Amino acid sequence: MNQIIDHTFLSPQATAADIKRLCREATEQGFHAVCIPPFFVSRAMVELQDSPVKVATVIGFPYGYSETPIKVAEARRCIEEGADELDIVINVSAVKSGEWNYVKTEIEQMATTVRLKGKVCKLILEMGVLTEEEQERLVEMCNAVRPNFVKTSSGTQGGATVEQVRFLRAKLHPEIKIKASGGIRSAEDARALVEAGADRIGTSSGLAIVQ
Repeated sequence: MNQIIDHTFLSPQATAADIKRLCREATEQGFHAVCIPPFFVSRAMVELQDSPVKVATVIGFPYGYSETPIKVAEARRCIEEGADELDIVINVSAVKSGEWNYVKTEIEQMATTVRLKGKVCKLILEMGVLTEEEQERLVEMCNAVRPNFVKTSSGTQGGATVEQVRFLRAKLHPEIKIKASGGIRSAEDARALVEAGADRIGTSSGLAIVQ
C-alpha cells in the first residue's frame, strides 16, 4: 500500500516546516510521492534530492476556474522547479456552463504541456459535483487525450467513493490510471478503493493508513 500513496498536505496554512516533515515521512514510509502546494516545489526537491519519492503538485487548485493560459503557465513553472507529477483541476465552471469546446481545449492543452516535458499528468474531475452525463462527456475527452491519470477529486468538493472509481474504471481507456483522493482516512477506505480499481491514493492520512 505504501508505494501507491501520494502523501498530501495542501492546507493554505502550510509552512516550510510542514513540507520538510512531509518529505521526511514520505521517505521513511516509502510513499510514492508528496503532493504539495506549488509554492513549495523547489524546497521539496531539495528535501528529496537523495530520495526516490516523487514531487507532485497541484495546478488550478482548488477550484480550477483560472483561465487556461494561467494554468499552462503554472504547470510550466512547476515543471521548471522540479515537479514530477501535476494534479490539474479541470474547469468545472465551464462544464456547468456547457462550454464543452473550452473544456476540451483546456484538457488537450494541459495534457500536452505536461506530456511534452515527460512528466505525469493527473486530471482532477471533481466527480462528486458532476452529473452522470457530465462524467460521461469528460471521460470521453480523457480517453481521446490519454492523461496518465484521472483523479476523482481535489478533496474540496466531496471525497472519493468506491462507486466513482468503479465508474471510471469501467469507462476509461485501460491505459489511463485512476487516482482516488478526498476523505480517505483509513486502511479500509484505501483498500476498498484499490479493489474498485484505483491505482493511486491521495491522502493527508498516509501515516494512519500504513501504521
